[in-house]
Amino acid sequence: MDFTFTEEQQAAAEAARAVFAGVKPDGVPSPALVPGAVADDFDRPLWSRLARAGLLSLPVPPEHGGAGLGPLALCLVLREAGKVLARVPLLEHTAAALTLSEHGGVAMSHLLPTIGRGELVVTTAAHGRTGHDAAEQAVTARPAEAGWLLDGTQTAVPWAHGADRVLLPAHTADGRTVLALVPRDRPGVDLADQVSTNGERYARLTLDSVPADDAEVITAEGAWERLRALLTCGTCALALGLGEAVAQMTGAYTSKREQFGFPLATFQAVAVQAADRYIDLRVMEATLWQAAWRVESGAAGCDALPPAADIAVAKVWASEGVRRVVQTAQHLHGGFGADTDYPLHRYHAWAKQLELSLGPAAAHEEALGDLLAAHPSAET
Repeated sequence: MDFTFTEEQQAAAEAARAVFAGVKPDGVPSPALVPGAVADDFDRPLWSRLARAGLLSLPVPPEHGGAGLGPLALCLVLREAGKVLARVPLLEHTAAALTLSEHGGVAMSHLLPTIGRGELVVTTAAHGRTGHDAAEQAVTARPAEAGWLLDGTQTAVPWAHGADRVLLPAHTADGRTVLALVPRDRPGVDLADQVSTNGERYARLTLDSVPADDAEVITAEGAWERLRALLTCGTCALALGLGEAVAQMTGAYTSKREQFGFPLATFQAVAVQAADRYIDLRVMEATLWQAAWRVESGAAGCDALPPAADIAVAKVWASEGVRRVVQTAQHLHGGFGADTDYPLHRYHAWAKQLELSLGPAAAHEEALGDLLAAHPSAET
């Protein structure tokens, strides 16, 4: 197996590292220090730097000013974003851009250049009505004279107040799932403030007979599944980057902090815990790239299981792994880990938000079991 990334993918990761080098995690607003949301908007200066570096246009086709790269490149960039707790809608924006590029057709192609330049900010609504139900069932799309009418509610929409458009799934009366690209300020759209676990300003999005013309609705088969897969892989990439940063922070601390005249890192109990978390991170990485490769290539795989199986495995490890990494880090830092002048508590809050976004590992294990039951030949 060849896990080597292409030159273009490596260049994207290097560009991301250069941009994110200027972001200091201890400068990220802390949910422990600010009541309510930590800020009204995302980090606009960082967003501009990402746009100038061409990182927002990675999934946009070359004919529209982009690089035409796929999920693997996006995950490499998101991994770097997770390391510094980047407060930008990079995941949602690029996942939407790639989905629009592949499924939006001519009707939406005119938006791609402005999306690639970051001038038109797009977020996604993919958590359903409560966060526990199917996102595609939370909104209905019914035909109207001039297109469609949208009704329903999506909860926990990230960066909604700062975005220009929201890309969301909706179901039709005949059981199909479509994607609608809705302007945030359209009549009938209401955004109620919500605060995420890491203190960011989210929104409960309510649609009351919101009109959408045909050019704003994607009816192509597989568009929602594509967007959902991209968001999941991207969230796993953020979790991996965050976990790697926390592990590095913990290693540096335990190498300097002494007890009984010896660095903490030399104690067997500390080394064993650090080794366990290292294994978590390596498995998170392997399962992420397997899932992202399946999503990018569409390869059938030798085990006869669909890409959804690899995505479920990546979600299990990302959800469980990122929690274990930050919990062990807090334990090995002792009281210092709770010091609000130290960035670890920020990583803990962001890790919990990512874990909640991914959902419980048990649910993904159940989904994997269903796939195995449906493909019995994969068990042998």
